[in-house]
This record gives sequence, C-alpha cells and structure tokens, in this order.
Amino acid sequence: MRIVYIMNNIFLLILFLLVIYKPLTLVLSAPMLSVYSRLHRRRFLKNPWGGVSEVFDKYADTKADMRAARRRRIINYIDGYHRLILQYTANIPSHTVRKFFYKHVFCVSMKKDAVIYHGAELRAPWSLEVGEGTSIGDNAILDARRGGIRFGKSVNVGSRVCLWTGSHDHSDPWFRSTPQSRGPIVVGDRVWIGPNAQILHSVSIGEGAVIAAGAVVTKDVPPFAIMGGIPAKQIGTRSKDLRCQFTGEHLHFL
Repeated sequence: MRIVYIMNNIFLLILFLLVIYKPLTLVLSAPMLSVYSRLHRRRFLKNPWGGVSEVFDKYADTKADMRAARRRRIINYIDGYHRLILQYTANIPSHTVRKFFYKHVFCVSMKKDAVIYHGAELRAPWSLEVGEGTSIGDNAILDARRGGIRFGKSVNVGSRVCLWTGSHDHSDPWFRSTPQSRGPIVVGDRVWIGPNAQILHSVSIGEGAVIAAGAVVTKDVPPFAIMGGIPAKQIGTRSKDLRCQFTGEHLHFL
C-alpha cells in the first residue's frame, strides 16, 4: 500500500508540473524577453528590412567566419527560445492575458479593440502593427522579420492566413534572403483576407479589398478589388459603401 501511495503522489506531482510549467516558464522569462524584444524593436526602427541572412555569405573557412558562425549558433538558441515562448503565449486561453504579453513583453503594436486569436505564429512581433478593431484569425502566420507588417483598421484576417515579408532567393548561390526577396506588407482598412490565403513580401493591399480563400497574392492590390487564384488576379470589385467598424468582440477562451 505504501508503494501505491508513493507512486500516486509521484504521478500527481508530475501531472502538476506538466500543468504549470508553461505558465511558469512564461512568467519567469517575461523580463528577459521584454528587454530582448525592445532591443530588436530599436534595431527594426533603424533598419526595417534587416541585414542578417539566415545563410552565411561564405563557408566558415577563416577565423572571422568561424567566430561569426559561433555567434549565429548562440543567437539561434535565443531566437528559438523566444519563438517557443511566443507559441506558449499564442495558446493561452485568454484574450486579455495574451494581449498583455503581446503588447508589453513582445512589443506588438496593438491598437484599441485589436484581436489576435489563439495559435497565431508571430515572427519578429516588434515589427508588427495591428490596427484598431482588426481581427487576426486562429493559426495565422505573421512573419514580419523582413520589413514589418502593418494592418489598418477593421481588417478581417481568416484562419490559417500566412503573410511573409521575406523569402530565400532561389537564384542566389548561398540561398540567402536578399534585398530582392524581402519587403514590408501593408494591409489597408476594412480589408477581408479569406482563410488559407498567402500574402508574399513587398505587397500593399488597398482599402476594402477582398482576398479570396486560398489565393496567393504576389503584387499590390487596388482598393476594393476582389482577388482570387494562384497567383491572385482581380475577379471582381467590392462596393465602396463600407460602414463596418469592428469593436473587438471575440469568442472567449480562443
């Protein structure tokens, strides 16, 4: 009986640790990550497009290259931990708590009544601006590392939408993220982006435009245009009589 009692207590302890380790890790990491995010925010304001590629220009065949490679490995650990804590944050079942961490720890610029649903993946959150009343759907990927992402007011972003401010250059010998393959994304007021749509780098979407579900946007979109297909082409025009103004209403816990 004593062995059963001990095993039961060990099981309860393990279960308790599994329940609290994510919130505990998040709380204990918050001060360090806040400083980290603010330093990156300052760098972003000086150089929004970024200057560091994920792949080095040369192989590490000199001492300087080897030192740079070692520094990059250390940075990768820090960046990976930062991304891990962001994933923990994304799945907190409370909009209020998530918004607090996004704004005050990860330096996301979230205006009044902005909503980010659960499971969203934010890359370089300090380069992300979410306008008043804008709603970001669940499991969206917002990669703002290569120029930043800016949403206007009352934008509706569907589930699993992906925005990419950069990519690798397939013609580059070192497969780097070059200036030609990166740039900011700007989304105007009252835009509607359907689920599973993909928005690539260096794209501006005009006010009131509609991006159909599953579309891949590679070029600028005129105001009030309805875009669909791969690559996206204009398939219609939306009414300019838009009066919607989102107030931040959302499903709780999600």
